Parts: sequence; structure tokens; C-alpha cells
Amino acid sequence: QVQVHESGGGLVQAGGSLSLSCAASGRTFGSFAMGWFRQAPGKEREFVAAFSLGTSSAFYGDSVKGRFTISGDRAKSTVHLQMNGLKPEDTGVYYCVFDSTSSYMLSPSTYKYLNTWGQGTLVTVSS
Repeated sequence: QVQVHESGGGLVQAGGSLSLSCAASGRTFGSFAMGWFRQAPGKEREFVAAFSLGTSSAFYGDSVKGRFTISGDRAKSTVHLQMNGLKPEDTGVYYCVFDSTSSYMLSPSTYKYLNTWGQGTLVTVSS
């Protein structure tokens, strides 16, 4: 019965920065992770970043390494995504996901089994 809600999307010029936040509500306990996927028009949903709130470990998709930083607050069941050096190809709807397994979101073969997704927030990067 966990729900997640994203905030912070918007419009930014290439090279700029934007921050996203995601808060989980409901029964969050034990080892869990939260993270972000994104989906551009006509594209498959793509892994962006994940943060384990049990181990404070961060993971990133190859396309955002070195530019995005994910952090989390276990007490608040919240993750924050700082996006720097934004590129037009970063444009898309960003979805937050709650992962009770702490690992399913890290593999394209297992993230599809996750059920707790946010409604998405639009990030638009102009050239």
C-alpha cells in the first residue's frame, strides 16, 4: 500500500540543472530502495538512478553517470535527484519507483515486476 509522489519537474536550458524529489507514504520498513526511471516520447522506459535506503548505496544508469546525483533520507522515505549538465536527450517523463526488494529496479529483467510507481513529472531540456 506504499505510494510515491514526485515533484520538481520543469523546463530548463541545456547545461542547466534541475532537482527532483520523491516521497513515499504508507508502510515503508526494512530494507528498501527508491529510484527513478524516465521515458522519452517513442522510447522505452530507461533506468536513471537508484538509492538503497538500507545501505545508502547509489546506482546510476550509464547515460547519467557523472551528471546526476541521487541521495536519500530513510527517516522521511524520500529520495532526491540532482540533475546537472542537462542535455536535450534528458527530456522525458521521470517516474519514481519504490522497490521493497532493494534490487529489482537495477535490472531490466526485474524492474518490470515493480508495482509502486509515481504519476511522473515532466522534465524538458531545451537546446
